[in-house]
Amino acid sequence: MPHLLQGGDLEIRIDKPHEGYNFSRFDWTGKIAMVRFQGIPVSTTERTDNTNRNHFGRGLYNEFGLDAALGYQETKRGKWFHKIGVGALRKQASSYRFNYPYEIRPADFRVDIQIDRITIECSSEILNGYSYKLKKEFHVHNNHLTIKYLLKNTGVKTIVTNEYTHNFLGISGEEIDEGYVLKFPFELNPDKFGETVNPKKKVVVGKKEIRFSGSPQEQFFFSLLNGGKKVQASWQLEQLKRNIGVRETVSFKSEKVNLWGWKHVISPEIFHHISLDPGKSTQWSRNYEFYRMK
Repeated sequence: MPHLLQGGDLEIRIDKPHEGYNFSRFDWTGKIAMVRFQGIPVSTTERTDNTNRNHFGRGLYNEFGLDAALGYQETKRGKWFHKIGVGALRKQASSYRFNYPYEIRPADFRVDIQIDRITIECSSEILNGYSYKLKKEFHVHNNHLTIKYLLKNTGVKTIVTNEYTHNFLGISGEEIDEGYVLKFPFELNPDKFGETVNPKKKVVVGKKEIRFSGSPQEQFFFSLLNGGKKVQASWQLEQLKRNIGVRETVSFKSEKVNLWGWKHVISPEIFHHISLDPGKSTQWSRNYEFYRMK
């Protein structure tokens, strides 16, 4: 059964590794499927049509290696490569695609549940000289959710990858429109963004915030909101109709901050670059604060 973490006005539902979502993209140790604050849902789903429900994201799902899975280029077609936090995937084409339905050989998982936290560990097999151990702790305290990561390189090759959380946010089921504002601590310069997809210009970029001129009926996307600079990134999303906000802060500096969304969902994404030599470990954390606006 899913595990429910509760603290203050916060309620977090976490699916265990072999429950719910079973696709090859998002990390199975990080399936935060639902978040409620003061009884109000603040998370939503990637899609609203319920097609292949367990193949798409929801809540706060994280992913390793969005653009390049670990060891993919070195793997021959038909052989297996790593997707950190999922297991081994069978290679089918020359280029990696995060949304391809790869055959999965799940990693080994271990779950430890305590009153105010849950710890999930993942251990991989050895493939092409790569192997790893991943440990994540989820802790709820005073309307905060803290996620602590520990990644250890147990192979003989350097692990180079990235990690981010795809925050599927939609407060109280309200459509993304003029009632939302997304704030950043750094200046936004559209001339220095990477890719920009903004149908009918529904997304309005200000100096340090993003607003909306109506509900975007098509998907929007912005990459490198930080202009390629390494920044101590964070964001806060506020829903003006409900006076509810959520803020993410992280323990690392980020080289990439992206934004994706649709009419029902908005997802700011802070990426963490990882380069880890054999035998070494690295730790980082993400903290979410949920609050009432004054």
